[in-house]
Amino acid sequence: MPDSRPRRTFAVISHPDAGKSTLTEALALHARAINEAGAVHGKGDRRATVSDWMAMEKARGISITSAALQFVYRDHVVNLVDTPGHSDFSEDTYRVLSAVDSAVMLVDAGKGLEPQTLKLFRVCALRGIPVITVINKWDRPGLSALGLMDLIQEKIGLRPTPLTWPVGEAGDFRGVLDRRTGEFVKYTRTAGGATRAPEVRLSPDEVGEDDAHVWTDAVEEHELLGLDEADHDQDAFLAGRTTPVMFASALQNFGVAQLLDLLLDLAPAPGAAEGVDGSVRRVADDFSAFVFKVQSGMNAAHRDRLAYARVVSGTFERGMVVTHAATGRPFATKFAQAVFGRETTSVETAEPGDIIGLVNATALRVGDTIYVGEPIEYPPVPTFAPEHFVTASAGDIGRYKQFRRGIEQLDQEGVVQVLRSDLRGDQNPVLAAVGPMQFEVVEDRMTNEFNAPIRFSRLDYQLARRTDAAGAEALAGMRGVEILQRSDGTHLALFVDQWRAKVTARDHPDVLLEALPAGGG
Repeated sequence: MPDSRPRRTFAVISHPDAGKSTLTEALALHARAINEAGAVHGKGDRRATVSDWMAMEKARGISITSAALQFVYRDHVVNLVDTPGHSDFSEDTYRVLSAVDSAVMLVDAGKGLEPQTLKLFRVCALRGIPVITVINKWDRPGLSALGLMDLIQEKIGLRPTPLTWPVGEAGDFRGVLDRRTGEFVKYTRTAGGATRAPEVRLSPDEVGEDDAHVWTDAVEEHELLGLDEADHDQDAFLAGRTTPVMFASALQNFGVAQLLDLLLDLAPAPGAAEGVDGSVRRVADDFSAFVFKVQSGMNAAHRDRLAYARVVSGTFERGMVVTHAATGRPFATKFAQAVFGRETTSVETAEPGDIIGLVNATALRVGDTIYVGEPIEYPPVPTFAPEHFVTASAGDIGRYKQFRRGIEQLDQEGVVQVLRSDLRGDQNPVLAAVGPMQFEVVEDRMTNEFNAPIRFSRLDYQLARRTDAAGAEALAGMRGVEILQRSDGTHLALFVDQWRAKVTARDHPDVLLEALPAGGG
């Protein structure tokens, strides 16, 4: 039976250490998807965050891969697509943003808008994704609330429209003033934020003596915001001109319930999508979905491969035979799963906005479309600008076959971009990454999963530009530039620095040299 409950599908974007995994836990806790938050962050025997599963993630306390958590709240089905928090894994995060309808931008109250957050926001803007801003860690000393509003306006060009306003400065978090009702939402702490924080709603007349002075300050600032017309406008939010703002402490579970309510009340539901040929698929049409991530190695006991797909239209039913748009061939969906961390559960049906994991989907690549009925193909998921480059070679020449197979699989998964040229040959492909830790993941998986030790040699290139066959020919052999080809046929020109790229573009105005999305220049 189709599940007709409304959907909300979103991701959390942030700089490393802004509290994204903690917020994921807190949201799940509030929705009762888990019983106790494992992310009472600290050392010793405290449990690992439920969304972090790769050994490297547990060891370093960062999110590297992406997972999807589904829970029910206020009779809505909420899909939280988890994203890597470490800046080296931002390409995977960029891909995740192709699968969501809105984003929560998590800002550290003590640090303001950091570089990684700004990069991710630019991808949201590129894709037209509305953004809700959460000022996190208000229970610790930090910047002033009004100062943070100025920073948001100045750095990302969106007008902040606070829906809640902090009662108490950063480090003295008593609760928030709900700007829509005028109430004081007072918080009480729980042990380390491991369970839902109780909150009490008080009218202005009920505010106690202990909180009276900070409440007065909050009311004055709230009135100032009103005079400045910094009030929520739903059309402006959906059009990407404003960002609703709320204040929270994910670690203490303060403000998390309000964020869930905001997502349901304000964030857009799944809508119609356009194919590459301009045709439109409405959510009620036949089933269609696109793959935004491919993941292997989730089960150490046997080789597995999971393709994560976002349902765009129609109802998915496990076992249905769909068409793979890239090949026109049928694809059986006998094994479909929902995945969060290492936990997998079988999926019988899924609706637009839901994320499904298709098991042993060897034919599927990132960006591929699957559908039933009328053919549709969605635009490809963009590949982002690499900034780090190495050559790779087999550490054991006797295991070259395993080396080749491993490199091919990691390329298909999008773990790194694999670049080749006739000059370098197949034995020494160039690996290109958004951040250098991606190479550590490659080394770890090549050694442990494919039993193919790998050697890297760093290249001095710093940026890549897309070119075409004519450009590749014109630039061949030029000093400080190398032409390579991705497995999808795209020609890339690698440059040693920005200066070389600019001079080459100036001296060869007829050659295509196009910056890739989310690149540094």
